Amino acid sequence: MKAIDKLAVLVSLGALAPFAASAKTLEQTYLESYHPAPGAPAPIAVVSPHIGSSFQGETVEIEFVVDPTGKPSDFSVKSASDHTLAELVVAAVKKWEFAPAIRDGVPVTTKVDLPVRITDESADAYASN
Repeated sequence: MKAIDKLAVLVSLGALAPFAASAKTLEQTYLESYHPAPGAPAPIAVVSPHIGSSFQGETVEIEFVVDPTGKPSDFSVKSASDHTLAELVVAAVKKWEFAPAIRDGVPVTTKVDLPVRITDESADAYASN
């Protein structure tokens, strides 16, 4: 657990309404646009939390570990303005799947710092840093 990888995510509020059949979901758009640092864990399946518009503009920063199999665990909330909001974000990220970090050709456990900013912009619900 030497490195802490920062993943930046904008979470859509209510933007998971039905899209046209040919349109990509917000999760698909995020996954296709995310480019991890070399050797860092990369999300391969994401789940958006269902959060009300009263939290628009809030940020929840969580920390967790991605193990060599790509499973996230050992979650802690580093900062959040609301306990319920933090719980919803953590519950969603617990369902994510990752390609694990690779060091010297071997999957390794890596600590991840994930700031999640709540927004209702359906067109750009996710962005990578």
